[in-house]
Amino acid sequence: MEKTIVKTKKRILLTGASGTVGFETLKHLMKDPTYEITVFDVKTSKSVKKLAPLRERVEIVYGDVSIATDLEKVSQNKDVAIHLAAIIPPLADINPELAYRVNVQGTENFIHALEKNSPKCHLLFSSSISVYGDRVKNPKISVHDALKPSPGDQYGETKILCEKAIQDSKLSWTIFRLAAIMGNHKISKLMFHMPLDTPMEICTPQDTGRAFANAIAFEGQLRNRIFNLGGGEACVISYRSFLMRMFDAFGLGDADFPEKAFAEKNFHCGIMSDGDELESIIHFRRQNLEDHFELVKKAVHPLQKKMTILFRTPIKRWLLAQSEPYKAYRTGNVDEIEYFFNKIEKKKLEPTYH
Repeated sequence: MEKTIVKTKKRILLTGASGTVGFETLKHLMKDPTYEITVFDVKTSKSVKKLAPLRERVEIVYGDVSIATDLEKVSQNKDVAIHLAAIIPPLADINPELAYRVNVQGTENFIHALEKNSPKCHLLFSSSISVYGDRVKNPKISVHDALKPSPGDQYGETKILCEKAIQDSKLSWTIFRLAAIMGNHKISKLMFHMPLDTPMEICTPQDTGRAFANAIAFEGQLRNRIFNLGGGEACVISYRSFLMRMFDAFGLGDADFPEKAFAEKNFHCGIMSDGDELESIIHFRRQNLEDHFELVKKAVHPLQKKMTILFRTPIKRWLLAQSEPYKAYRTGNVDEIEYFFNKIEKKKLEPTYH
């Protein structure tokens, strides 16, 4: 008589499920019928709209990681916790107090709740390439490199504090330092903070979500280790080329901004020289740069692109007005010039839109 093998249910807790990577992670988790999934997210109109349709498959709990008591019940009896909730740039830089409260204190609250209520739980955490700081001159990055966020990078600073809290905890854990995750990004002044000559490695949200979901099955090989997570060689491009292709996809033409519209230092990004190690264990990569740009093109409605083409000049004038490096250069703000640029001579440069 054949024995029926019944797979034990795994109880998964996911924070930040309504975010870009969080929602992709959730979609991958839902494919495994043996997972009992609980998501914990802050209650907003966006999170309710995204998560409500999944109630039959997923337990949804709303709360705030920065409030310890909100985590008491949701942290009970969990096998795996995937902690993705965070305040990200540009909001993290605009409101550093909020970033510290949610990212650092929220992570500490999360750790303490799991230590108390699920001491055998394995914690998966999303850190960031920003912890390595400016790597324009030495873009190849290893997990053994020094952690040195660029001056003023509040987000990178919070991630370092989170990593330390996790490593000092009583839980078993794994930390993924994410490369540039491209998906659903809104245009902001930060686009001018990255030097155009920055070599960058991206990863799609779909592959990143797959990585967190796949990692559950490889806890033994990942336990108490830190990995760089990127899309690999097929996802490496210069920021200049990336920007050109994105502008073309949206109908904005060339990214023909003045020379000093973009900073020359003090940002982050680079190439994960040891990123293949994580891929060799959990096999999460399915997409490359061409897949990303194809997804972008499909997301842009033809009418939207026509309107953008029609108004591309005033749109780019508006974008240039958001550039903090260019404003510093034009106004002669010495402190900001030193922050954004290498040694330069002041001169006026006008936009060259066509």
